[in-house]
Amino acid sequence: MLLSADQTLLIAIDIQERLLPAIHDGSRVQRNADILLQAANILQIPALLTEQYPKGLGRTVPQIRSAAGDSPVLEKMHFSAWRDDAIRAHIETLHRPSVVIAGVEAHVCVLQTALDMAGTGLGVTVVADAISSRHPDSMRVACDRMVAAGITLATTEMCLFEWLGTASHPAFKTLSALIK
Repeated sequence: MLLSADQTLLIAIDIQERLLPAIHDGSRVQRNADILLQAANILQIPALLTEQYPKGLGRTVPQIRSAAGDSPVLEKMHFSAWRDDAIRAHIETLHRPSVVIAGVEAHVCVLQTALDMAGTGLGVTVVADAISSRHPDSMRVACDRMVAAGITLATTEMCLFEWLGTASHPAFKTLSALIK
């Protein structure tokens, strides 16, 4: 099923100051999450940032925080964002049947959030080029496990062009410039 801008929520999980430097290909994760957040702002797709134990792992990296605009940043202690009462309540108020997930670590917080959300019947898409882990093997196994559970994997470009739907969309040139 294709993504639709008016049905989607974007969640950027734990792209934090002390965690991102330890992540394999962290600059790719940051770049693609930034593109997704900019696109979400342009297309008026609600977005949410999570922070896992910010006292220990720091806050969301400034570039991601900036790209998120007015999107809320919610702290959590659960690895699965869905298991945090405040985050789940916020998501439920948005009434979006489709969730797009970016962030780290793929095999812990991304995986657990995606599995929990998919278990509720939400359509979950994980952006494979906007997630990673400290070790590439952990990410590969997490992706395999998510696919086996019926979660869709996509790329940043796939999300953007599905959200646009047509080259005649008023934001087509702006979003195309983000990925060049």
